[in-house]
Amino acid sequence: MKNHIPNFITSLNLVCGCMAIVAVFHNRLDESAILIAIAAVLDFFDGFAARMLSVHSEIGKQLDSLADMVSFGVAPGMILYTMLEPGYHFVVDGHTLNFERYEYIKYLALLIPVFSAVRLAKFNIDTRQSDSFIGVPTPANCMLISSIPVILIHQNGYTINPDGSFSLYNFIEIIGNQWFLVTLILIMSYLMVAELPLFALKFKSFDWQNNKLRYLFLAMSATLIVTTQFISIPIIIVLYILLSLVISIFKIDSSSK
Repeated sequence: MKNHIPNFITSLNLVCGCMAIVAVFHNRLDESAILIAIAAVLDFFDGFAARMLSVHSEIGKQLDSLADMVSFGVAPGMILYTMLEPGYHFVVDGHTLNFERYEYIKYLALLIPVFSAVRLAKFNIDTRQSDSFIGVPTPANCMLISSIPVILIHQNGYTINPDGSFSLYNFIEIIGNQWFLVTLILIMSYLMVAELPLFALKFKSFDWQNNKLRYLFLAMSATLIVTTQFISIPIIIVLYILLSLVISIFKIDSSSK
């Protein structure tokens, strides 16, 4: 029975991914983001369960990639496709805001599923990625993308500066702009398949000595979530990439030293 527990968790990840896509069809992008977040948690725990139970199977590895393709490849692609649709709008503080959109730009969103598939295929055959990643993981890319509609829909009235000099509306003008979204698609598509070393949040044990960097990153992430709410999500992903670059450039051992 225990051999099937990780695969069962992976299957729940896949179900959440399918439900996230259905939510996009009904223009419920914030609900889709929540389902993707649940899928990400399940994606973490299926590997954790496999290590804790000392079970491993080739079918489990392939099932995990297939589930990730749906939850972290197709689902975020559909979110961006919807956001780039002409006529896309949302409501902030009771006001309907519309963005200028060109008809065929939306198809660039399909690059996300394509490059996610390439990223997952490379991961399955790359023996270098057992304890770290080469290229931005699909869950991290997906969380960055899915956070955008959550910010636009739920972070109403948020003021970054106390004097109100930079409010949510200023932030919306940036992240709601179609050229920002197109730039995001191109950059993240490249980063998923780039030869970019990133540390992994895989805990083989929970002792401090071997997980200093991971605990530090999680502490900073928790602080950002408390202080900036939903806006923290893209900041955390960018911080993850930058921290990994620092580790790579200065040859820091991410496991302990």
